[in-house]
Amino acid sequence: MRTNFGAAMSQDRNPQAEQMADESMIRNLTAQANAIWPQERALFARYHLPADCRIADIGCGSGEITSRLAAMYPQAEIVGIDILAHTVELARGRYASLAPRVQFQQGDAFELELPAGRFDLVVCRHVTQSIPEPERVLAEMKRITRPGGWLHVLSEDYRMLHFMPGHLDPDHLWQELVPAACKGLGVDERIGRRTWTLLRALGLEQLAVDYVTVDTLRVPRETFAAIIEAWRDGYTGVISQQAGRSQEEVRAYFDAMLTSILHPEEYAVWQVPVLGGRRPAN
Repeated sequence: MRTNFGAAMSQDRNPQAEQMADESMIRNLTAQANAIWPQERALFARYHLPADCRIADIGCGSGEITSRLAAMYPQAEIVGIDILAHTVELARGRYASLAPRVQFQQGDAFELELPAGRFDLVVCRHVTQSIPEPERVLAEMKRITRPGGWLHVLSEDYRMLHFMPGHLDPDHLWQELVPAACKGLGVDERIGRRTWTLLRALGLEQLAVDYVTVDTLRVPRETFAAIIEAWRDGYTGVISQQAGRSQEEVRAYFDAMLTSILHPEEYAVWQVPVLGGRRPAN
């Protein structure tokens, strides 16, 4: 049975609900869009979408990317779906001028209240790493994609972040503490490298994997730092709780990353997998 748009996703489906609702998430989404979109936008050319295409943005958050898609496809009909009511209201307010062509609705990505086979493109960004059973969401995305349409998935992998070691080595956070926290939450910190296999299992064709490189050469250091700062403010508590470490220790690792990113003589990089796949036409 499908839920109504107003129904809340259960805690076991959304174990990071508290972090997603924190004000730091809005800062994070803005900084991530500013860092990633300039490289990611070129990937949409491979989908050869018609001018009047229909697009669904699943897990749209505050509408940062939904609005960019609306600018890229000025005749498209676009719907953004997010589980958080206040985030949907924020997106509606920010992008009211795009209505009715662009709509924002509250909904559960595991049980979308959208018709099967409707969309030319279904987008999902920064979601798979935060939920259990992401394959179920990917299957829902395929369901609402028309035959011959495309899925576009930005799938984070927490072990693809690399920083220069200083008095603390940030690798310890990403290789030990974050995996422990993710295990406690029932999510996969390495889903980015597994998403290709999940899409292949769904029977998608023309699968492609690209990487957006968020580093101190391609992205302004201040923008990269804003992402890490938002993560620190939103996730220190849950990492501390799940990994059994003090908040001071966890915060110190994030602060070490910020120091490295902002140091003009140091290099830092986050590799972000972006996948595309086509639903078979028949």
